Amino acid sequence: MREDYDVIIVGAGITGCGIARELARYDLKILVVDKEEDVCCGVSKANNGMVHSGYEPKPGTLKAKLNVRGVELYPNWAQELGFKFMQTGSMVAAFNEEEIPALKELLERGKTNGVPGIEIISGDEARKKEPNLNKEIIAVLWTPSAGYVEVQQVVLALAENAVANGVHFLLGAEVTNVMVEDGKVYGVVTTHGPFGSRYVINASGLYADKVAEMAGAREFTIHPRHGTLIIFDKREGKHISCFIGAIPGEFTKGGGPMTTPDGNPLWGPSAIEIPDKENTAVTADEIHQVIEKDLRFIPNFPINTVITYFAGNRPATYTEDFFIEASTKVQGFINVAGIQSPGVASSPAIAEMVLNIMKEFEPLRESPDFNPYRPRFIPFRERTHAEQAELIAQDLRFGHVICRCEHVTEAEIIRAIHGPIPARNLDAIKRRTRAGMGRCQGGFCGPRVTAILARELGVPVTTITKKGLDSELFAESIEKLMPERETIR
Repeated sequence: MREDYDVIIVGAGITGCGIARELARYDLKILVVDKEEDVCCGVSKANNGMVHSGYEPKPGTLKAKLNVRGVELYPNWAQELGFKFMQTGSMVAAFNEEEIPALKELLERGKTNGVPGIEIISGDEARKKEPNLNKEIIAVLWTPSAGYVEVQQVVLALAENAVANGVHFLLGAEVTNVMVEDGKVYGVVTTHGPFGSRYVINASGLYADKVAEMAGAREFTIHPRHGTLIIFDKREGKHISCFIGAIPGEFTKGGGPMTTPDGNPLWGPSAIEIPDKENTAVTADEIHQVIEKDLRFIPNFPINTVITYFAGNRPATYTEDFFIEASTKVQGFINVAGIQSPGVASSPAIAEMVLNIMKEFEPLRESPDFNPYRPRFIPFRERTHAEQAELIAQDLRFGHVICRCEHVTEAEIIRAIHGPIPARNLDAIKRRTRAGMGRCQGGFCGPRVTAILARELGVPVTTITKKGLDSELFAESIEKLMPERETIR
């Protein structure tokens, strides 16, 4: 029998989960659907977590409006949902007098957009804030409202709070069709079957144009923009605290070095137009490009401390703006598309805007049971010795360290597996606990996490995957692969 909902949200990234959590304030039956086995597996996971202040978007655009409003809302999001938001400010550097007019242009744009506290300061003033900056920098655009987050923490917090307030999640289920009749949406078809709904919100990132096409409501086109990021060992995390970047180019804010809330230096991203939405490969040229550009800002940084690199694709539209509106072609279908940078910064405001669109359809009744708070579980590594001892006394598995690089315990991994959004693969464990994010990149803890997953899920080790479908870690046991092998004497 088909289950019916009031709202189905397609996409479980920061946009979809943010909308779900916002709509959970009201008396609505909500389902979030995503083709991946976990939240935060698409566009959201592959960015630097920058909460841009709002100086870059063209005045009058949705990006400009929602960026600044999103930054205004972020401290409240962080306080309610218990994720780290490091509001350290950001800088855009000028190395010579020829670049000063560009800084002034960004200053005026920022003032027009309503960016608080934006100003141009001298290179010497900038080095008082960041002593390791290149001495050749003569001026910077300073915006104190900017900051950064660990995006996977934000998305998980949003999803868990949504679940606590009654939202349903269907993961590992790809939407194959949007059901429309007489010009009105009435549900979606997934690889797990059909689900009815009065409203469908399309927050499917790189595939938003494809989902809109299914509904007969395509009013935009997504073209992927490839970006490579480099992560360094967290022991080098004291070189810089805030973001420092170059004057933006045509398709990028310029990228630059920053330090993540969990302490890793992170450089990039690059920006390259590509035809294939699935292409997340990293080339040597891209790595060299990011290092060469970002090393200008902090020239004494030890670049031999790279621990990993990755790439993601932004879902850009040809208007270079967000596309957020109720479809003019299909009643009840809402497109939330083109959410590239500054999508992370804008996400609270995007959720707010979608809520207002929903209110135009019908009056919404607030749920008296809505609880906006999701207390943060403090990781074992961040606790005092006394607090750690207390945890171990309660559960001996807190005394069994599985990931040596990040000091993640067996109890924390088990907690992630049985959480509100259960972790079902290695990458899902990594996003929740940081097991595998350290210097050895899972070389030590990977097999141990795999064994715990198999044990807790009650499945063979050979069924455990890295990130879901078609990413199995093991082919088969040696005994089954080589039953006739000779005994070595």
